[in-house]
Amino acid sequence: MELNIRLLLERAVRYFPDNEIVTRLPDGGMHRYTYGELGERVSRLASRLTSLGVKPGDRVATFAWNTYRHLELYFSLPCAGMVLHTVNLRLADEHIVYILNHSEDRVVFVDPDLLPTLERVADQLETVEYFVVLGDCLPDTKLTNVIAYEDLVASGDPAFEFHELPERTPAGMCYTSATTGLPKGVVYSHRDIYLHTITVSLGDALDVRERDTIMPVVPMFHANAWGLPFAAACMGAKLVLPGERPHAPTILDMMQNERVTLCAAAVTVGVDMMVELKRERRDLSSVRAIMLGGSATPAALMEFFAAEFDIPIATAWGSTELAPLATCALIRRKDMDKSRADHIKTRVRQGIALPGAELKILDDAGRQVPWDDVAIGEIYVRTPWGATEYYRDERSKESFVDGYWKSGDMSAINSDGVLRLVDRIKDLIKSGGEWISSVDLENALIAHPKVREAAVVAVPDLKWVERPCAYVVPEPGADLAAEELQAWLEPRFARWSLPDHYLLVHTIPKTGVGKVNKRLLRETVEHDIQQAVKA
Repeated sequence: MELNIRLLLERAVRYFPDNEIVTRLPDGGMHRYTYGELGERVSRLASRLTSLGVKPGDRVATFAWNTYRHLELYFSLPCAGMVLHTVNLRLADEHIVYILNHSEDRVVFVDPDLLPTLERVADQLETVEYFVVLGDCLPDTKLTNVIAYEDLVASGDPAFEFHELPERTPAGMCYTSATTGLPKGVVYSHRDIYLHTITVSLGDALDVRERDTIMPVVPMFHANAWGLPFAAACMGAKLVLPGERPHAPTILDMMQNERVTLCAAAVTVGVDMMVELKRERRDLSSVRAIMLGGSATPAALMEFFAAEFDIPIATAWGSTELAPLATCALIRRKDMDKSRADHIKTRVRQGIALPGAELKILDDAGRQVPWDDVAIGEIYVRTPWGATEYYRDERSKESFVDGYWKSGDMSAINSDGVLRLVDRIKDLIKSGGEWISSVDLENALIAHPKVREAAVVAVPDLKWVERPCAYVVPEPGADLAAEELQAWLEPRFARWSLPDHYLLVHTIPKTGVGKVNKRLLRETVEHDIQQAVKA
């Protein structure tokens, strides 16, 4: 038997046809239907794809939020033999054009509110033949060859059957968010997605069960929303999708009203949720865990959710190249009786390798570092569901070595094999021959009661080569000064590793997937310091 995404869909439809899928609509209402109805609509859509001239093997793009229609495309396209290409709608226009042209998409499925972006770039798209608007009818648009999604579904065959495909058939595609250079394409096969789904559903991973109500706030355009839509369908869990432009108040209201048990989001969203909960409390008694990712989760954020709501923060490590998870944090049996503070010390780390994943932490000489939690090296990883090359990209040669992906993440590892992410290679600060971790400084700053967000980057220095500069967003109304931040850090760090500059700002720029945009900060830090001095 070939491992196909079809098997995940069929299990949901056959065994859990009445379990719900809920989507927040643009008007604030809720769309509700079941896995049984999902299966019928997926078949209808698949039967009509060929009318668009799409054939097996073709790439088809989605430019969409987390909705039930996007979920239908998650199954319809790959099960019909096409490649689901989820496009990051927050990228710059030039990167969106590059991605659509490089992947040679034939059709783009787009949410109505995102049409202006495609209207701006349509004349630069070389292979796109149709735009399908994910709605009941066609809105006013400058685009040509436009079709309403519901027209396709309504005219489709509900009895259309999917056939078994070779398991290494390409099924999905996602491009990296391009922190440097152009985005890089990663292709996932049916086998990749199936194996990742089963693995992340395990009890010592994300522990996905039929009784769960799962809410992926992490975008469906980013690494398959960490695989949660596939895992929820496979296990029959109720799925709650937050719709377009979700913000902390909306997210928390849905968690409360739909009795969510597992929520997944970027760390920056977790910070926003904490701020909102301080303003207005919600009933989160149903929540067994919140998974935060994209960057290291600050201990202060974990302590808030543990103390106020008895909710643990689940952590992991991975990337677009890994579909995306390779590790998960685990509280071992020997540590079960330890304090909440001890558990947080484990959860702030990035966990151990998932079954099937292989990790190596290598130093500059290519030697594996000892498991002493002191020595630092770069993470190399391979998994049965991970990429071994980028799509039509010469950069594959420098990124994949002997079957391992060279991650660019620097880590230590303790005697239990638990990763401790130190920094991205490009974000480490080398000052006077010593390495300074921006992550450690950021986590300590965020623990300050008057600090909402923090980011630390290197600023060039004639004497020391580089010195740390901290961007800090104070809590609303807080009276905060650089001297107070310096005093806060002094007991926690060696004097030479403390920032030379503290810039108090209203916001910190983010990338398209919610991470702090450190590349932009590095480009502007000298100017920002000069402006602060003038002020």
